[in-house]
Amino acid sequence: MIRISSQQVFSSGINRLQELNSNLNSTQQQISTGKRVNKPSDDPVAAARILKLDQELSRVSTYERNVDLADNRLSQEENALESSIDILQRIRELTVQAGNGSLSANDRQSISSEIEERLGQLANIGNTRDASGEYIFSGFQGSVQAFQQNEEGSYVYQGDEGQRVLEIDDGVTVPISDNGKGIFVNIPAAATGEYTTNVSGGFISGVSVVNEADLNAAFSGGFPGDIALTVDAAGIIQAQDSQGNALAVTPATYESGEPFVVAGVEATIADITPGAGDSFTLKPNERQSVFGTIENLIAGLESIDKGTPEGLAEYDDLIAQSLVNLDNAQESILLKQTELGGRMNAVESTRNFLADSSVYTNEIRSQLQDVDYAEAISNLSFQSFVLQAAQQSFAQVSQLSLFDRL
Repeated sequence: MIRISSQQVFSSGINRLQELNSNLNSTQQQISTGKRVNKPSDDPVAAARILKLDQELSRVSTYERNVDLADNRLSQEENALESSIDILQRIRELTVQAGNGSLSANDRQSISSEIEERLGQLANIGNTRDASGEYIFSGFQGSVQAFQQNEEGSYVYQGDEGQRVLEIDDGVTVPISDNGKGIFVNIPAAATGEYTTNVSGGFISGVSVVNEADLNAAFSGGFPGDIALTVDAAGIIQAQDSQGNALAVTPATYESGEPFVVAGVEATIADITPGAGDSFTLKPNERQSVFGTIENLIAGLESIDKGTPEGLAEYDDLIAQSLVNLDNAQESILLKQTELGGRMNAVESTRNFLADSSVYTNEIRSQLQDVDYAEAISNLSFQSFVLQAAQQSFAQVSQLSLFDRL
């Protein structure tokens, strides 16, 4: 026969009531917070998995912010390039209009004035800033204005050639900027010709690449370089590359004002004396700044005198070369827009992947942590009933004592 003291009765009853009350409070907390696991002791295994899932969601959230930043920067650059295309197209239209031989000097001045306004607009686009105030076309030097006018009034690139990249997922990076030098400055230019030694006072004009394959074949060892031209006493045009190698000229005999072709480049020489020592240089592979092209166009429209054969040839060359340079600039920007489109597609794909990953992780986390309200409320009702019954039972048992029989 086991003897149970009054103290044991009271201690056992109180402990049981505390246990039941603790369970009831835990269930109430689950219902109020909506979480099945509020502390590690509720479910140690689930708590460890929830911690890892929280870390994964934090990682995804960080990359999603990076994706938004990348998308904003790329969209801003795309809009800037689209605006620059529109401006260059308008300048090209004005250049074609300026090529009309019936225009007066005042007409050319009016065209020049509008082109100058468009030049200022293009410079403003080149100096576009992002939301943080940094210049998007300055490379790594975001605090430096990309294009500034020097003492002569010409726009000069002031940034560097850096390209910023941003990590948008583990091991996945995307460039979010492009330097202005690669977009607006380092652009293929139209072939040009210039006097190297001026003895007779003639001129060279009509320079253009008419056969790209012949030009590349003549310089098979590398990029096309400069071509030196002279006319000997017999009236034969002599051509050499930068290494001193002779190049074939067709036709080889000099005729003033008549075009000839060397290494796929066509040119015209006029008003020189054969054998006098005049020399010229053809430049088929130069680079241009679109700002420089427009500035030269403006200066030429305002200053070239079309009243002489040399002036007329110079003006025609200005228009022809400006059109080629403007077309090359537009093509350069269009290629950059295509590249931007690829980057934006990559950013969008990563955004979708991160969103799917976030949804999947949240689902698993919810299964581990979130409470089943129907089950919790049922448990709460049952625990309340058990606690109430235990309290009533304890109240009766606590009154059973020998002292009540005395």
